[in-house]
Amino acid sequence: QLQLVESGGGLVQLGGSLRLSCTDSGFNPDYYHIAWFRQAPGKEREPVSCMSSGGMTKYSDSVKGRFTMTRDNARNTVYLQMNSLKSEDTAVYYCTASSISLLQDVCEKGGNYWGRGTQVTISS
Repeated sequence: QLQLVESGGGLVQLGGSLRLSCTDSGFNPDYYHIAWFRQAPGKEREPVSCMSSGGMTKYSDSVKGRFTMTRDNARNTVYLQMNSLKSEDTAVYYCTASSISLLQDVCEKGGNYWGRGTQVTISS
Protein backbone atom coordinates (compact mmCIF):
# COMPACT_ATOMS: atom_id res chain seq x y z
CA GLN A 1 0.00 0.00 0.00
CA LEU A 2 2.91 2.31 0.72
CA GLN A 3 6.11 2.74 -1.30
CA LEU A 4 8.30 5.25 0.51
CA VAL A 5 10.93 7.07 -1.52
CA GLU A 6 13.77 9.03 0.07
CA SER A 7 15.57 11.84 -1.72
CA GLY A 8 17.92 14.72 -0.99
CA GLY A 9 21.04 12.80 -0.07
CA GLY A 10 24.44 13.66 -1.43
CA LEU A 11 27.86 15.06 -0.60
CA VAL A 12 28.05 18.02 1.77
CA GLN A 13 30.93 19.75 3.54
CA LEU A 14 31.55 19.52 7.26
CA GLY A 15 29.26 21.98 9.06
CA GLY A 16 26.90 22.21 6.11
CA SER A 17 23.19 21.48 5.80
CA LEU A 18 21.03 19.05 3.89
CA ARG A 19 17.31 18.31 3.75
CA LEU A 20 16.06 14.80 3.15
CA SER A 21 12.55 14.00 1.91
CA CYS A 22 10.38 10.93 2.25
CA THR A 23 7.24 10.77 0.14
CA ASP A 24 4.54 8.59 -1.39
CA SER A 25 1.44 9.52 -3.33
CA GLY A 26 -0.76 7.67 -0.86
CA PHE A 27 1.15 8.81 2.22
CA ASN A 28 -0.94 10.80 4.68
CA PRO A 29 1.23 11.58 7.74
CA ASP A 30 -1.92 12.10 9.84
CA TYR A 31 -2.43 8.33 9.77
CA TYR A 32 1.16 7.14 10.31
CA HIS A 33 3.89 7.14 12.88
CA ILE A 34 7.09 7.95 10.96
CA ALA A 35 10.79 7.65 11.71
CA TRP A 36 14.21 8.24 10.21
CA PHE A 37 17.01 5.71 10.71
CA ARG A 38 20.58 5.65 9.49
CA GLN A 39 23.32 3.09 9.03
CA ALA A 40 26.97 4.05 8.87
CA PRO A 41 29.73 1.77 7.53
CA GLY A 42 30.62 -0.89 10.08
CA LYS A 43 27.79 0.11 12.43
CA GLU A 44 24.30 -1.13 13.16
CA ARG A 45 21.27 0.76 11.92
CA GLU A 46 20.26 3.35 14.50
CA PRO A 47 17.25 5.60 15.06
CA VAL A 48 17.62 9.28 14.24
CA SER A 49 14.22 10.82 14.85
CA CYS A 50 10.54 9.96 14.81
CA MET A 51 7.19 11.67 14.58
CA SER A 52 3.80 10.59 15.87
CA SER A 53 0.70 10.75 13.71
CA GLY A 54 -0.17 13.84 15.74
CA GLY A 55 3.07 15.59 14.75
CA MET A 56 5.03 15.25 18.00
CA THR A 57 8.74 14.61 17.43
CA LYS A 58 11.60 12.86 19.22
CA TYR A 59 15.33 12.93 18.48
CA SER A 60 18.32 10.79 19.32
CA ASP A 61 20.90 12.44 21.57
CA SER A 62 23.46 12.46 18.77
CA VAL A 63 21.33 14.77 16.59
CA LYS A 64 19.38 16.87 19.10
CA GLY A 65 19.70 20.56 18.33
CA ARG A 66 21.00 19.87 14.82
CA PHE A 67 18.27 17.87 13.05
CA THR A 68 14.59 18.77 12.70
CA MET A 69 11.80 16.53 11.45
CA THR A 70 8.80 18.17 9.77
CA ARG A 71 5.92 17.23 7.51
CA ASP A 72 3.88 18.70 4.66
CA ASN A 73 0.63 16.79 4.49
CA ALA A 74 -0.48 18.52 1.29
CA ARG A 75 2.61 17.16 -0.48
CA ASN A 76 2.47 13.75 1.22
CA THR A 77 6.01 14.35 2.40
CA VAL A 78 8.08 14.14 5.57
CA TYR A 79 11.39 16.01 5.84
CA LEU A 80 14.57 15.72 7.86
CA GLN A 81 16.46 19.00 8.00
CA MET A 82 20.08 18.36 8.95
CA ASN A 83 22.29 21.25 10.06
CA SER A 84 25.83 21.52 11.44
CA LEU A 85 26.70 18.21 9.86
CA LYS A 86 29.54 16.16 11.32
CA SER A 87 31.68 13.39 9.89
CA GLU A 88 29.83 10.83 11.99
CA ASP A 89 26.57 11.77 10.22
CA THR A 90 27.83 9.97 7.11
CA ALA A 91 25.41 7.09 6.55
CA VAL A 92 22.58 5.73 4.47
CA TYR A 93 19.38 7.32 5.73
CA TYR A 94 16.07 5.46 5.67
CA CYS A 95 12.51 6.53 6.31
CA THR A 96 10.02 4.12 7.80
CA ALA A 97 6.35 4.28 8.76
CA SER A 98 3.45 2.38 10.24
CA SER A 99 -0.24 3.03 10.72
CA ILE A 100 -0.70 0.14 13.14
CA SER A 101 2.41 -0.05 15.35
CA LEU A 102 2.91 1.73 18.64
CA LEU A 103 4.88 4.95 18.43
CA GLN A 104 7.61 3.57 20.69
CA ASP A 105 8.09 0.56 18.41
CA VAL A 106 8.35 2.75 15.32
CA CYS A 107 10.86 5.05 17.03
CA GLU A 108 13.04 2.17 18.26
CA LYS A 109 12.72 -0.43 15.51
CA GLY A 110 10.89 1.17 12.59
CA GLY A 111 7.57 0.39 10.98
CA ASN A 112 6.33 -2.14 8.46
CA TYR A 113 7.08 0.17 5.52
CA TRP A 114 10.64 1.17 4.58
CA GLY A 115 12.25 3.21 1.85
CA ARG A 116 15.35 2.06 -0.02
CA GLY A 117 17.60 4.68 1.58
CA THR A 118 19.59 7.70 0.45
CA GLN A 119 23.33 8.19 0.95
CA VAL A 120 24.59 11.17 2.92
CA THR A 121 28.34 11.78 2.89
CA ILE A 122 30.09 14.50 4.87
CA SER A 123 33.42 15.71 3.54
CA SER A 124 36.03 17.74 5.39
